[in-house]
Amino acid sequence: MKALGISGWSGCGKTTLMVALIPRLQAYGLTVSTLKHAHHDVDLDTPGKDTWRHREAGAHEVILATGRRWALLHELRDEAEPALAELMAHLQPVDLVLVEGWKAGAYPKLEIWRPHAVDKPPRFPDDPTVIAVACDPWLDPARYGRPDLPVFLLANLDDIAGFIVRFTQSI
Repeated sequence: MKALGISGWSGCGKTTLMVALIPRLQAYGLTVSTLKHAHHDVDLDTPGKDTWRHREAGAHEVILATGRRWALLHELRDEAEPALAELMAHLQPVDLVLVEGWKAGAYPKLEIWRPHAVDKPPRFPDDPTVIAVACDPWLDPARYGRPDLPVFLLANLDDIAGFIVRFTQSI
């Protein structure tokens, strides 16, 4: 499956951009799934509920199913965190997987750069996996040594979606 990272520092608007892009990409006819990496411990289950109790008792995996959705909870216990490719293998085939997180992964990324939102340098000048930048305010990629890097204003969602569709068709 094809993957595109939506990359950037915490607080730059990665989730907001992904949520805005998904319906636009679907309007182009693409099927889209997402993968989100968190750097902190997140529990998707409610302490005290049945599935939580199953996991706490030592179950390796627990599936919770309803008439509307199902979720697989896999406990790593002492296992290493899985690589992005391993996690993608668990997804049903789609046209594109948007990936939030895994900044250091060796896969193509669109970086969000908002210098007024985060006080950190952009990654794209030194990261060849960044294939485009969505920014606010506008920046000149030549100033950063990447004159051919596509740059989009963050508010220009239709142009960003069009770029992603063309990118998806080219790989």
